[in-house]
Amino acid sequence: MQIIAQILFLIALVAGLGFFAKNIRLLIRNIKLGKEIDRKDRAGERFSKMARIAFGQSKMVRKPIAGILHVIVYLGFIIINIEVLEIIIDGVFGTHRIFSFMGGFYNFLIAAFEILALLVLLGVIIFWTRRNITNIYRFLGRELKGWPKNDANYILYFEMVLMLLFLTMNVADYQLQVNGVEHYANEAGIMGSFPVSQFMLPVFEGLSDGTLIIIERTAWWLHILGILFFLNYLYYSKHLHILLAFPNVYFSKLKPKGEFDNLQSVTDEVKLMMDPDADPFAAPAEGEETEEPEKFGASDVMDLNRVQLLNAYTCTECGRCTAECPANKTGKKLSPRKIMMDTRDRLEEVGENINKNGEFKEDGKQLLDDYILREELWACTTCNACVEACPVGIDPMSIIVDMRRYLVMEQSAAPNELAISMTNIENNGAPWPYNQMDRLNWAKENS
Repeated sequence: MQIIAQILFLIALVAGLGFFAKNIRLLIRNIKLGKEIDRKDRAGERFSKMARIAFGQSKMVRKPIAGILHVIVYLGFIIINIEVLEIIIDGVFGTHRIFSFMGGFYNFLIAAFEILALLVLLGVIIFWTRRNITNIYRFLGRELKGWPKNDANYILYFEMVLMLLFLTMNVADYQLQVNGVEHYANEAGIMGSFPVSQFMLPVFEGLSDGTLIIIERTAWWLHILGILFFLNYLYYSKHLHILLAFPNVYFSKLKPKGEFDNLQSVTDEVKLMMDPDADPFAAPAEGEETEEPEKFGASDVMDLNRVQLLNAYTCTECGRCTAECPANKTGKKLSPRKIMMDTRDRLEEVGENINKNGEFKEDGKQLLDDYILREELWACTTCNACVEACPVGIDPMSIIVDMRRYLVMEQSAAPNELAISMTNIENNGAPWPYNQMDRLNWAKENS
């Protein structure tokens, strides 16, 4: 019977990890659909930023209630799952609490895990209440209807169930130790290290040893299968940020937030114009291939860079960016959170297209217009409030700017007010409709 359990465990473990690896490969492939970008400079500064923001949660705690709760849930959930290593070893070799040989230190670990499990459980309940009952503004956006709202709740339910299974497994184990059942009492020897689950003992008193073993084994199996399921659910969920927050912060922009990136295609055009010996109309030499001119800006996800696509997958949908956006506060349609969610949805659609056809087949859709409206793009004030607010280093504004570049430079589709200003700059050297000869008249009038 034991060997059958070990075989079943190995099958579940290999299947779970294999499916996870497959999804990670798809994720990396989709991100690589974007343009390459060099973000390997200043490695020390990047590691420091990653440690401070991704691991240290420094931007999360700017909102104290949500921030502290998130730190408890995040660290608690990660630390508790250190025990997964023990569960895997026990499952493969048929042992029971293999690390119990560490004695007092193991008792301390189990006690710490239980206290953290209780804190995580309380934190998740508070999160669920904030999201579903208290009607916090940033959780009421139009982009959080349907699946995004349900997804957030599913994760909270998952975490509740996993913590309860963990405590149930421990209390049944504890009762079996108290009863002196062989294998539990002899191999574990950790009585007294269950500071939380011991208060659940009255529920299990009077049950037979056989029933307790069934409860303990059932909770053990459901706990590890639940973790494997949770691991694979991440790919389809906003909680992918659990894995991607670290590389996302590492590759985030280090330049000053107000500094725009130059388009290489524009730089090349300017260099060509400045070269007195260059002939822009010269025919290519024999055997030389003509390159198709690079698109200015972005109209679809393939025009964005890989860090921007990583941003889209990392978005936690917390809404801090939208809550800080001045355009959104004044009733405009722009929501930086929706920009990231739309980018991810379009990228997933492109990925499914590739899965189906082996390569991307034109589907008559693009990110611009089909997902993100022009009205949203032009509502942005480029103030960088969304970038500053994001707890994991996401930059929605860079996507907005690249799409506006496409509209202006490829389609000449700027709003009328902007078109007038640009025409004035071209003709008069300033955004105002004054002849250059008259630009300093105001100074003469006030001298």
